[in-house]
Amino acid sequence: MAVMSAPAAGSRPFLNRSLAVFGTTIFAEMSALAARTGSINLGQGFPDTDGPAEIAEAAVRAIRDGKGNQYPPGPGVPELRTAIAHHQERFHGLAFDPDTEVLVTAGATEAIAASLLALLEPGDEVIALEPYYDSYAACIAMAGAVRVPLTLRAPDFRLDVDALRAAVTPRTRLLLLNTPHNPTGTVLTRAELAAVADLAIERDLLVVTDEVYEHLVFEGTHVPLASLPGMRERTVTISSAGKTFSFTGWKVGWVTGTQELVSAVRTAKQFLTYVSSGPFQYAIAEALRLPDAYFDGFRADLQRKRDLLGDGLRAAGFEVYQPQGTYFITADITPLGEKDAYAFCRALPERCGVVAIPNSVFYDDKDAGRSQVRFAFCKEDDVLAEATSRLRRLMS
Repeated sequence: MAVMSAPAAGSRPFLNRSLAVFGTTIFAEMSALAARTGSINLGQGFPDTDGPAEIAEAAVRAIRDGKGNQYPPGPGVPELRTAIAHHQERFHGLAFDPDTEVLVTAGATEAIAASLLALLEPGDEVIALEPYYDSYAACIAMAGAVRVPLTLRAPDFRLDVDALRAAVTPRTRLLLLNTPHNPTGTVLTRAELAAVADLAIERDLLVVTDEVYEHLVFEGTHVPLASLPGMRERTVTISSAGKTFSFTGWKVGWVTGTQELVSAVRTAKQFLTYVSSGPFQYAIAEALRLPDAYFDGFRADLQRKRDLLGDGLRAAGFEVYQPQGTYFITADITPLGEKDAYAFCRALPERCGVVAIPNSVFYDDKDAGRSQVRFAFCKEDDVLAEATSRLRRLMS
């Protein structure tokens, strides 16, 4: 087998310079650390149980019936696009044409990438709420655009509307919002979103909203930005099935918006995966039509898990910032006599047999998140109880 030699001295590095600063994702690093040490993984946000059995069976049935085993249509199978449109109207009162205003993607991650690659040009500025999901920064960089962080600060992590307005310049092209917000759990209020809408209309800005946790709101109400006056025509709304139905490995996401916006995103998406998740698309079409009792029960169960982990973290000495939604709790390590969350998380598996994520990796303003740690509570009760029991060793 041929051995690839190192680049000649003075030649360009193999990796595109815009991506060189990112390296391996923190999720891969910490999950590998969990596996190597046999620790409880409260880092990466995936549940440790599968979703509804009838939806898993729907996927098996699709495979057996030969549905989706070959390339599905580029925009997604009609059954799923129709179900997505029905879901948007059922829960949010938003009407979308499934043929022209809905696009199925390989999870929300591809939807974000395709949206930013489609809508941005080199030099455009993107205002994003920080701490932010790590793919946001990478996708903005791949588009050649410039990220402008708008920091949500502890303890309440609220949107500073005045700071947002001050951040807009003539080069601002797009606002990238995430509500419910990962990792802080903040749910933007209708008043906050109305201020965003007013600014977007006034300055003629596009908005991409990541709403993958739309069904995991414990306090407050999820309000899609596209539902506000004047925002449907300038908003790309993104969501996915993974978090709502506990099938994160299926990677079924979607985009909704006007025909013009969705067409732009589809142009970029077709050169990424083109299509994906064929049989799973049919299963998620059925999942989106589950009765309200499923969504209510799912939310109540995760809220109970949130409270279980939150109480355990407080008992272990952390300062806990109560999330309004999502899978995650942010906690501060300062009461434990610690200051550096990254060093703390690297050492935590050996100290306690638990893995968490340092929030500092989600910030450009490293000081703002230096002492914050993110824990995932989408786990079985006994796993959460064992994890918090181990974490109490930090106080000894």
